[in-house]
Amino acid sequence: MLKQQQSQFVIVTYPAQGHINPAFQFAERLIRLGVQVTFFTTVGAHHRGMIKSPPPDGLSFATFSDGYDDGVVPMDDGEKQWDQLKRNGSKALTNLIVSTANKHCIVYTMLLPWVADVARELHLPSAVLWNQPAMVFDIYYYYYNGFADVIGNDSDDQPSCSIQLPGLPSLATHDLPSFLLASNPYALFRPKFQAQLEALEKESNPRVLVNTFDALEPEALKALEKLNLVSVGPLVPYAILDGRDSSNGSKNYIKWLNSKSKSSVIYVSFGSLLVLKKQQMEEIACGLLDCGRPFLWVIRAKENGEEEKLSCREELEQRGMIVPWCSQVEVLSHPSLGCFVTHCGWNSTLESLVSGVPMVAFPQWSDQGTNAKLIEDVWKIGVRVTVNKDGIVEGDEIKRCLELVVGDRERGEAIRKNAKKWKELAMEATNEVGSSSYINLKAFVDEIGEGNLVKSV
Repeated sequence: MLKQQQSQFVIVTYPAQGHINPAFQFAERLIRLGVQVTFFTTVGAHHRGMIKSPPPDGLSFATFSDGYDDGVVPMDDGEKQWDQLKRNGSKALTNLIVSTANKHCIVYTMLLPWVADVARELHLPSAVLWNQPAMVFDIYYYYYNGFADVIGNDSDDQPSCSIQLPGLPSLATHDLPSFLLASNPYALFRPKFQAQLEALEKESNPRVLVNTFDALEPEALKALEKLNLVSVGPLVPYAILDGRDSSNGSKNYIKWLNSKSKSSVIYVSFGSLLVLKKQQMEEIACGLLDCGRPFLWVIRAKENGEEEKLSCREELEQRGMIVPWCSQVEVLSHPSLGCFVTHCGWNSTLESLVSGVPMVAFPQWSDQGTNAKLIEDVWKIGVRVTVNKDGIVEGDEIKRCLELVVGDRERGEAIRKNAKKWKELAMEATNEVGSSSYINLKAFVDEIGEGNLVKSV
């Protein structure tokens, strides 16, 4: 007789907010399908409060130390952290799995190819959860499979030529992931992506689950013949998808937003990691003041706890509101929001898209240039800023982009119309009956479950 062992998924995530957020949402979707999930990351990620929500039933946490439990990694310790993350994580993950009698499937976020090695040694199925667009995965794949000279040979990183890759729109150099460019200062990352692809090549049935949805990237999801990219997104909080008003009216910034008219407020935020130059901050301030519209600007405190000293701070606080932190989901869901000035991190991009908020794309590094390309040229839900010869976006340019999105009658209306369309398509993709992402995820879980059929006497 055959019976099915209880399946349990272990989700292993790199200890950064941009990885943890979608992985946590993925865990919640698995739980809704009746799967038990263990969420596995570093002690430091927990200490930094990256996982704020109380865990739902069916979710448990396990941690390991990468040697930086206080969350602070010195600049010169990059390679050391990677080595300890791999060594300590591999041992702890193996111990976690062998200590239970359940059959496991391991899902891991990008930049952790060693997890696939652990799964293979334990004869367990694994899948990578790619927390960037499918198009970014395609570009990395092409780079390491015959297109390196086409992609990475422009030493000045200027959009001087058109880059043609199979199944993708025409790209300029600034549309590429920054780690592949000749000027990339983060040499540490490039071999990690190569190792990620090499880990997949070792699999007899490589599984790549992508935080996107079929209607959003139909060509990119099908561009690669050798790998099957499966959409399971958008992996954004259910509070957005369900239309629930999760905002706390007692928060000062919510009270302030409540006082503003519909679609009037400009929201400015550059994520949890990015630190802009003082000169760039001053230019953003000038652009916001010249635009003359109310704004909510998130300016994180410096590592020493001090606030950024801007020359026109008093005038800024008269015109808008500056906060050190806010719930981005709450803000983007608020009816007063008219535009999001964003670094184009993929989580922020999806949250804005699902909320139907047009964007001013202000990319800095990693996948953000590619995301900006998608925002402006493919989905047409925003505009991208242009940098000057010193790499700074000037105040006049910021004002120009803001006016195009929130003020221009013809182009602004087209952008807002497209934003509404993509919001509706994103909602359709997450319905739990018949939607593409739900069907894809259920098929994946069922496939794993069928592999766990065991003989019973």
